[in-house]
Amino acid sequence: MVKAGPDVVGENQGGFASDDSEILGFSHMHDSGTGGAASLGNFPIFPQSGCPNGDINACNFTSWERLTPRVNGSVHARPGYFDITLASQIRTEMTVSNRTALYRFTFPSTPVTPNTPLNPLIVLELQDLPQTRSDGTIKVGANGRLTGGARFIPSFGIGSYVSYFCADFHGASLKRSGVFSNSRASAEAKFFRVLGAETESSPSIRPAGGWVQFEKPDSNNQIAARVGMSFISEAQACANAEREIPEFDFDGTLKAAEKAWSDKLDVISIEPGGASDVLQRAFWSGVYRSMISPQDYTGENPYWSTPGEPYYDSYYCIWDSFRSIHPLITLLDPHSQTLMVRSLLDIYRHEGKLPDCRMSFCKGFTQGGSNADIVIVDAYLKNITTGIDWTLAYEALVSDAEIEPRNWDVEGRGGLRSWKELGYIPTENLDLEGVGTETRSISRTVEYAYNDFCIALLAKALGHTADYNKYLTRSGNWKNMFKADQKSLINGTDTGFTGFLQPRYMNGTWGFQDPIFCSPLMDFTGCYLNPSGGETYEGPVWLYTFFAPGDMATLIRTLGGAEQFVKRLDFFHESGMCYIGDEQAFLKVFLYHYAGRPAKSAERAHFYIPSQFNDSLNGIPGNDDSGAMGSFEALTMMGIFPNAGQDVYFITPPFFESISIRNGQTGKTATIRNINFDPSGKNVYIQSATLNGEPYTRNWLQHSFFLEGGTLELTLGTSESAWGTGPEDVPPSLGPFGGGNGTANGTQGGMGRRWEMPRLPRLEWES
Repeated sequence: MVKAGPDVVGENQGGFASDDSEILGFSHMHDSGTGGAASLGNFPIFPQSGCPNGDINACNFTSWERLTPRVNGSVHARPGYFDITLASQIRTEMTVSNRTALYRFTFPSTPVTPNTPLNPLIVLELQDLPQTRSDGTIKVGANGRLTGGARFIPSFGIGSYVSYFCADFHGASLKRSGVFSNSRASAEAKFFRVLGAETESSPSIRPAGGWVQFEKPDSNNQIAARVGMSFISEAQACANAEREIPEFDFDGTLKAAEKAWSDKLDVISIEPGGASDVLQRAFWSGVYRSMISPQDYTGENPYWSTPGEPYYDSYYCIWDSFRSIHPLITLLDPHSQTLMVRSLLDIYRHEGKLPDCRMSFCKGFTQGGSNADIVIVDAYLKNITTGIDWTLAYEALVSDAEIEPRNWDVEGRGGLRSWKELGYIPTENLDLEGVGTETRSISRTVEYAYNDFCIALLAKALGHTADYNKYLTRSGNWKNMFKADQKSLINGTDTGFTGFLQPRYMNGTWGFQDPIFCSPLMDFTGCYLNPSGGETYEGPVWLYTFFAPGDMATLIRTLGGAEQFVKRLDFFHESGMCYIGDEQAFLKVFLYHYAGRPAKSAERAHFYIPSQFNDSLNGIPGNDDSGAMGSFEALTMMGIFPNAGQDVYFITPPFFESISIRNGQTGKTATIRNINFDPSGKNVYIQSATLNGEPYTRNWLQHSFFLEGGTLELTLGTSESAWGTGPEDVPPSLGPFGGGNGTANGTQGGMGRRWEMPRLPRLEWES
């Protein structure tokens, strides 16, 4: 839950930025890489070597007074540890336990400010990164302990939350302490309550908090600060700190944090085979960032506690994370993914709907479909099952499909009457059952269709035949927004491609959205989540026309067959229209597999990495969205990108000579090894493959490979081969395969065969 780090001014959604922005404090909780407003950053602390002339009011209390540059080159970071030195020559090291941050401040022997005695002062402010505090309290104990709490607003949702802290200090004798308001401090007052405005939308930003000042530190000019956090109470924040870090042992706490990370990362092993340091750093960074969220808040939920059930938070947002974060966690940490699924169901149990986005116990904004449906079905298909109530899970999915919530901006789906009666979400829809932002009619239609496809998979698995047929039928609703004669122009020139999704009104007539609108080629930011947004979300019609993950065979046929589909996909990637920094572009890298051209997917993967994903400051092309970019990066480099919600992994050559994954359920190891591996990236075309020594021609894998272990060997060459191109080699789909000459029927690749694939064994392990 606790993620300590420095906070900067400017672009500070995750607190820190690797630029020259100044530091305003060090806070204890963060969300990583989110869009929208900055998140968390509650109760920042800030060290000062002393106050000029010993005058307490000559120290800096407000955030704008505290701003201090960093020393260039002083940042050192690794999992479990962060270290930075400020221009004041104060070095701050930090590490964490589950609910507690531990800082080690090393002060200069002589403060850089003239006429300043070395009497370190540490300020704690009742504030968060986006400055949303509406009220708060702080108490200063006789021993210098600071406790308190405040109410804040989430960064991408509705409502508010209350957070509590408990800060203790070690390493020097207490000289004096007190509270502050605005830029003035008092050493006499030991309690302060700051009242907020009347409404949550008008927060109080008046600086307020507490401070402690010390005599010269006992040794090494170091003072440790321990900050326990809780969403329950000040007492629980203190109990968390005292239980987790009782002795202020920085080195011991760091060692435990490093071991926790090592345990998570050690399920992967690679043989680089000469792959560059850039690629290796990019890969491990991607894996690391994928494990930061969702966050385990079990025992810290102030609203309910279901005996034996976990509670996870910071689902930022499932529209982003279902595609690659949760599939990667399923591969690398299936136990945690099981707990996350159980937590989603417990949220449904108490809130009445699955979340599509959630942070700080608040409902986050829904960007499109009801995508927890995909996460849950993906989990079922991949044996994530221990302790999961599948009857409850199915009930939750049917609720998304059938019952429109009062406010579908923050949960569920809107426009369900039209969805059921018309078979699409109309532009300018009349919705009398709920309220929400009436935009994104195209993207919501194709996303609702895939949500229903996933529900159909679970319905069949659980024996609900009538529901299976109903939701499978609804999953084809994307066709109802396909306008077969719609052309696409760029600067007045016909692209040569006809047939795109288009807005459609309730009476069945067509509207118009330029197919390149909301792409880098035309008004890139025109389709955000606002009342004037377009009919697609964060992407153009071109992109969403490719979105039929459950029925790619029909889509390929609709777009003119495999050859024309490949040309269209090439144009999308090569015209400058594709922005890989948004999650819905991920799958488009690998759709060539369905057309029997897996080599083209490999080409695209090796284009985007390392050109867009690397170890530079610009090495994340968009908002990381709690690890979405990192998980795309990691899975692509592993050579096994998933079609989330299905038991399908697309095979492309890993970026290393070999990569192995040890499964947390079975203990078995799956290895993918490249033969003729070329670290320069020339040999990216699979010529042939063997699975456990037997020839393997399918261009996709099932999850059983990772559960049962084994070795997939890929023989590489410099040009495209016939491997994985046959009708029987492509991933499953509802309709017949559209590859080859566009007329072949699917056998192994057909969705009819898909239903007959052997079910994975239902494994159990200790919760």
